[in-house]
Amino acid sequence: MDTLFRNSRRKLSQGLLFWREIGKGTPVVLLHGAWNDSSQWVSIMNLLSQYFHCFAPDLLGFSESENPNIHHSINLQVECLAELLQALKLEKIYLVGDSLGAWIAASYALKYPEQVSGLALLEPEGVKVAEEEQNWHKMQRLVNFSPLVVKLLRLLTPLIKLIGWEQKITENLQLRQKLLQYPTACQLLFNRKQPEIEAELLNNRLYSLEVPCLILQGGQDTANAQAKSNTYARMIPKAELKIIAHGENNLPESCAGIVVGYIRDFVKEN
Repeated sequence: MDTLFRNSRRKLSQGLLFWREIGKGTPVVLLHGAWNDSSQWVSIMNLLSQYFHCFAPDLLGFSESENPNIHHSINLQVECLAELLQALKLEKIYLVGDSLGAWIAASYALKYPEQVSGLALLEPEGVKVAEEEQNWHKMQRLVNFSPLVVKLLRLLTPLIKLIGWEQKITENLQLRQKLLQYPTACQLLFNRKQPEIEAELLNNRLYSLEVPCLILQGGQDTANAQAKSNTYARMIPKAELKIIAHGENNLPESCAGIVVGYIRDFVKEN
């Protein structure tokens, strides 16, 4: 069994891309989530490499990959992935994606169906569901808070404690701090004009996705996340939805063994 990760970089037309690689055999490409990088898949890849040749890139603008001064979009990520796979001479692959990575993976399979043997999508983003717009506006406001507003809130901590808002505001500021560590994800999800984001949503296109698709969703995740997985499962003709009852979010790290079992069986059956 190959147990050593190989870390590589390749200069593409939009910038330098980094990826982790391990194993041999059938190629499986894993795309990380919005608030993560390729290290999200290390536990999964260690186990999957017993069966398959695994590749996990840092998406353009994330972590070890270059973050060029360009306007990011889902389609740009799709084209970067296409260029990387062409450079690696991977003609037919299985694509695995988590949240944002699942959105990119499904978009890739729609554009290049002949190159994809199957899709495994974990807690996927990329479709509009009820109340999503309200949540989107909330997150956009949080990301774009003026630093002066943040400073003022901290100065007003004694007053905030008196009126009972301390926990909520503290949680929001902590969430903001985490989000801002991933500027490309913020741009893709929140800092583009809403019509542009909606043009890349997949609600009206998933019905034409013909490759086999496995969808994994945590049973303890938010109602919004579960609604998105249900939308994917309902609209994709060859989709199978599996609920991991005790799973919350970030299934690749919190439920690695279960996820590997589902992906292994899915690839072997398709």
